[in-house]
Order: sequence, then structure tokens, then C-alpha cells
Amino acid sequence: MPELISPDVSSYLEQLVPPRVSELAAMEAYGTETNFPIVGPVAGQLCYQLARLMGAQRIFELGSGYGYSTAWFARAVQENGGGVVHHVVWDDNLSQMARKHLGALGYTDIVRFQVGEAVEALRNTDATFDIIFNDINKEGYPASIPVILEKLVLVVCSSSTTCFGVERFLTRRITPPQRRVCAKLPSYSRTAASGSQHWLPFVMA
Repeated sequence: MPELISPDVSSYLEQLVPPRVSELAAMEAYGTETNFPIVGPVAGQLCYQLARLMGAQRIFELGSGYGYSTAWFARAVQENGGGVVHHVVWDDNLSQMARKHLGALGYTDIVRFQVGEAVEALRNTDATFDIIFNDINKEGYPASIPVILEKLVLVVCSSSTTCFGVERFLTRRITPPQRRVCAKLPSYSRTAASGSQHWLPFVMA
């Protein structure tokens, strides 16, 4: 798949992000070494700045991986005076990794950990949220919207190229499952754009 952002632009943007503490840098290195899809420092800094500017104190992540994006949100919530960030992931090993990293960063009093299907976990949560961060498998995006809107107070962050029409950038060498995912993207984009809530898509750099 062609790059959506020029490597030169990505490199420039990363230079603008302040240096990260060693634990966060180690998480970035692990993502690079294993090709694990994390949002990266540029999008992470955006998450942090957005949460700080909003004064967000209640954040729910749909798909949290090993806690990289959680760390950025948790830092913001901590600096906003405290609150809660929900880390939800389907894999217990990833959850344990996140507990270790976020504990080392000093966020255990802010982050609540749950292993399970993220959208169902949000549906079963008796609360509303300032930010809902959507980073589940892309084929699940359209079905997640009604649940998100029920629980949302302020803004949704969508960690994907979805709203930019990623289907236009795909080559013909894609598998049938990938085509099925791409077919769902326009409906997700239209629904996100037509809602009254603030929907913020961004590209992972």
C-alpha cells in the first residue's frame, strides 16, 4: 500500500514532538521491532494535547494494544487533575504488557484494565466519556458507532485513515477480506461526518 504521508513529512513531524521518557521510548522501539501498529509519537502527542485542551478526565479506548496510546491519554488526565482511562484489549498478554508499562510510568491509579471485546465493554460501562478513542479492527468501525454515540460527551478520536477514503490508496493486490473491509469504510465516514458530535480522524504517522 502506498504511504499516505511522505516519509520526509513524517520525519519532520516526529522532530517536533518533545523527547519521550525512557519507558515510552521503549514502547515505541518495541512497536518498531515487532511491527505492532501503535499510533506513534506524532498522533500520541495529538491525543495528549487534545485531552489537555479539553480538560478530559474520562477516556475510553476501544482497542488499546499494549498501552502506548493509553500512556498519552493517562498523562493528560493526570495533569488535568485525575480521572480514569479505560484500557480494553482482547488479549491478556497485551493487557499484562500494558499493566507493566503504565505502572512504570506511574499511571496505575488512573488506568482501568479490562480484557475483552472493546465495543461490548463500552456498551456495558455505566458511564459517559469526554473522549472515546476508536482503534479496533477496521471492519468493526461501522457497528461501533451507535454504542459510541450513546456514551459520548465530547469527541471521538478515530485512529485510522478511514475518513480519508483509504480505499482509494489501495492497490489491486488486496485480498477478498481486505476488499470487504474497504467496502465498509465509506459508510463509516459518512456516518461520522453527519453526526452532531465532534469526530476527529487522524492518520497514524
